Amino acid sequence: MNLPKVVAELVETQNNFDSAAYANCFSETAVVFDEGKMHNGKKEIEGWIADSNKRYRATIKPVGFEEKETESFLMAETSGNFDGSPIVLTYHMIIADELIQSLKVTG
Repeated sequence: MNLPKVVAELVETQNNFDSAAYANCFSETAVVFDEGKMHNGKKEIEGWIADSNKRYRATIKPVGFEEKETESFLMAETSGNFDGSPIVLTYHMIIADELIQSLKVTG
């Protein structure tokens, strides 16, 4: 599967539980929406993913990728310490200047 560089980096850093490198996939003003909460800016995103990594130890395996107009969609089998694991989640992203501007995770 041919993923944009920043999406491939996001997958790799998530699977390595590297919160700082994960956050570096995002712009300074990026937003993440996950589990009903909004996380604003790279520093807050790093805190969110560090906490998520501790709680869930989730890894992601891409199973599909689409680009439609300004949005990219990564479908990934997500496994970890949570009910229903593994599950296929969709990572809705807006990417600009090779950085993620927004990410919304849906089931």
